[in-house]
Amino acid sequence: MKILDNSDRHLRAILPGIIFEKLNMKAVKIKFIAGGSYGRVYKVLLSDGEMIAVKGYKLQGMQHEEAQQLSFLSKNTSVRMPEVLFIYEDDKTAILAMTFVEGHNVLNPAFLLKSKSQKQSFADEVISGMLQWHSVTNNKFGTLAEPAYDSWREYYKNEKQEPWLRGLKELSDNGNFSKKKLQLLYEATEIFNSLPEENATPVLIHADLNIMNIMADPKTFKLVAFIDPCGSMWADREYDLFQLRNMWGDAFGLYETYKRKHKVSELTDFRVAYYGAMLEAAMRLKGGHIVPLWEDLNFIRLKKEMKKLKEKH
Repeated sequence: MKILDNSDRHLRAILPGIIFEKLNMKAVKIKFIAGGSYGRVYKVLLSDGEMIAVKGYKLQGMQHEEAQQLSFLSKNTSVRMPEVLFIYEDDKTAILAMTFVEGHNVLNPAFLLKSKSQKQSFADEVISGMLQWHSVTNNKFGTLAEPAYDSWREYYKNEKQEPWLRGLKELSDNGNFSKKKLQLLYEATEIFNSLPEENATPVLIHADLNIMNIMADPKTFKLVAFIDPCGSMWADREYDLFQLRNMWGDAFGLYETYKRKHKVSELTDFRVAYYGAMLEAAMRLKGGHIVPLWEDLNFIRLKKEMKKLKEKH
């Protein structure tokens, strides 16, 4: 994918003209509200009083992928998701405009002060919405548009595991990725590939449902919306679970609530830890935004799960 200019200066300069061209509305006020791994999101007040969200991407093509994912996911959950308004692209820019979703993402530390019962009620809402996606099945694993694999293990190995490890090896050789972390991934991969393969069914997954992408009402702590899918696909449901533990997702009991609501395998904790560490490391290969704390926490969790497995065997 081509790397684009998604700097604040560039986007603020071009957004008024694009919005007028696409919606025949003036952008009265443009406010930066969030920055993810590959995009910058702005809250835009239009001249008719409506509010929209506009996302500028770092990589060309991601605007089309997210639009497709939003459309597909929103049809298969009762939880609100942003609706696509328009897509814009040129040789320097990729933009997706969506309806604006009220509420605060749950990364907001204020939500940590909610009571245990409120957190559990919230977790129940989130997992119920997530399970609606996981009830939608397919006969092949892979991308939403072109699923082509009969086996989840085959898909993950060919499309994720092997390319990521090759790329991380190159980064490590050049001094841009920890040799200790790479060795840990090698050891974990050997364990992962030796485990019995689950008889998994391809299900629809969001693939990035961490607490930054879960919106709640700041007063009632009720679930408002799911946002920002990234890499939605037909996958083993367990591949959707590591994001529930990312950041301080464990403080809300999201992962444990999922395991109570849906039966998981005995080795799920290891697999989920492995998926999380691999993805966080692979962010470096795509030029994504790296947060050392989140990466380190995933590797710490992986070490613990590897130790548990070794002690059992």
